[in-house]
Amino acid sequence: MNLKIMGGEGSAMAATASLKNNQSMLTKRADKSVLKGSYAHAQIKEFPKATESQIIAIREKIQLENKLLRRKQIFVFVVLIIVILIGYSVYN
Repeated sequence: MNLKIMGGEGSAMAATASLKNNQSMLTKRADKSVLKGSYAHAQIKEFPKATESQIIAIREKIQLENKLLRRKQIFVFVVLIIVILIGYSVYN
């Protein structure tokens, strides 16, 4: 008896089984992700309002921090470029 079976049938069956398993896992996960409860009784916190001078002070503080951070980044970049150029010139 000489049966000719096409190759790849086992992998096709495995792919079908994998797809079915993935679909069943998605339906199980979707059930858990539903919000249980309500936010109807949640209390909203009241925060104090910032004055114009406080906002300006915060803005200046953030701008100073960003300026210092930018200087550090530029310094590190320049040092790395110098080290790379020295390393390249030494090994060539």
